[in-house]
Formats: sequence, C-alpha cells, structure tokens
Amino acid sequence: MSEKREHAEPFPDSGRRSLRADCERCFGLCCVAPAFSASADFAIDKDAGKPCPNLQADFRCGIHNRLRQQGFPGCTVYDCFGAGQKVSQVTFGGQDWRRTPHIAGQMFEVLTIMRQLHELLWYMTEALTLQPARPLHGELRRALDETERLTHNSPDDLVELDVTAHRRNVNALLLRTSELVRAGAPRHGIDHRGADLIGKDLSGADLRGATLRGAYLIGANLSGADMRMADLIGADFRGADLSGADLTDSIFLTQSQLDAANGDPNTKVPPSLTRPTHWVSSPHDQST
Repeated sequence: MSEKREHAEPFPDSGRRSLRADCERCFGLCCVAPAFSASADFAIDKDAGKPCPNLQADFRCGIHNRLRQQGFPGCTVYDCFGAGQKVSQVTFGGQDWRRTPHIAGQMFEVLTIMRQLHELLWYMTEALTLQPARPLHGELRRALDETERLTHNSPDDLVELDVTAHRRNVNALLLRTSELVRAGAPRHGIDHRGADLIGKDLSGADLRGATLRGAYLIGANLSGADMRMADLIGADFRGADLSGADLTDSIFLTQSQLDAANGDPNTKVPPSLTRPTHWVSSPHDQST
C-alpha cells in the first residue's frame, strides 16, 4: 500500500459547513458558559455562566482582533464545531439568554453536550473520506446519522443524554478506523497514546502512522517532524513548534489544535484546515 493516505472521495467540506463556528448566529455562548482561570491562556478568572467582561451587548467580543495581545490566547483556540449556532438557532429557536434569562442555565449546559456531539460528527465525517476505512463506512454512516439525530433532541432530552457512553461507542469505531489507516504506514507501531511529551525534543522525528491520541505535546519541539498518517485525535499541541512539520495526511487533526501551536511557512497542513494567521515566522524567529 502506498505510504500516502488516499481519500475515498474529495474531502466533503460542504458536509462540514455546519460543523464550523458561525459566531454571527450564536449568542456568545462560549464567552459565558465555560469557566476559566487566570493563566497563560486567560488573563482573568471567570466563573461558569458569567459573561466575560469583553462580551458586548451585540454578543461580539470587544477585543476579538487583540485576544492574544490582551492575554486571551485560550479564546483563539476554542472551537465549538458549530455547536454554538445550533444551540442558539435550532435547539432554543433563536431565543437568547439575555432576553429570556430563565433558559440561560439549561442553554449553557446544552452547549457542552452539543459541542461533544458536533466534535464526533467532525471526526466521523473525516473517517468517511478515508479509503483504507471503507470496510467501516457502513457503521460510520449509521453512527453519524444517529449522532446527527441526537443533536436535534429537545433541551431536556439533551441534558439527560448519556453523552459519555455515546462518545465511548463512537470512539471505538474511530479507533478501528485509525488502525486501518495507520496499517499502511512504515512505522505504524509507534504508540504514544496519552504520553507525557511536554517539552520533548522530537525535531525531525519520523512519526508516520504513530498514534498520538491524547498525547501531551505542550511546548514540544516537533519542527521538521513527519506526522503523515499519524492519529492526532485529542493531542495537546499548545505552544508546540510545528515549523517545517508535515501534517498533510495526519488523521483527526482539528483547526483548534493547529491554532494552539506555532508553525511557519514550511509547515504542511491538511487541505481541509487553515494555516493560523499567527504563523508568520518560526517560533525561533519570534523569540529573537
């Protein structure tokens, strides 16, 4: 089998449009629902359900174009996978939490659940494009259809949903998908699932076909690393150096993971994702 991953069909970006955040149709839910603490990611403490002080009356962020400079890089890497507009416009029919405050608590709770369902939809949509995973496409389509059906449940039903169990079942299917895809890579036996690789020097590493599921790669040096056909689901790339790395055929990589890392013009990313705007030069250049 060729080392390069093949797609069963052109990447169905049109099928993912509803899984991309549309802040214009959301009521600033990600600026209210989550809690965060003052850290390298956030400049202040904020309780869950309390609006961020930067949230304006029109549900826009007052410092959207200056988030990193103002100490809020955590906001720039958050991805709701389109759950925000789904909850705002579909689940709650366009009612916002300011004008109808009695729905606020449930609305914020539903966002957490909806985001998980939409994230699963994102991964399954990608899995259905992978040629080596064709034997699983029937199961994947059924799981995707069931997950999509769940996203249209009422607020009460969504709150009662055992989303952990549903994630477990879908994740088992995604793991089987990963194994089929990675079997065609020269070094598919590399297993770094959940590994603590914080700050590790992995520059130039051959990670083709490796599993880096849930690995902690915070601040790791992955410059020039080859991660084609690597499973990157849930890997934490905050502050990682991806300059010159090749992620073109990696699987289950998300935009938020790229946004959390540092890269340069030589970093190769999947065609379905966007090169972050802060990748203007290599991290080494930025520090000099």
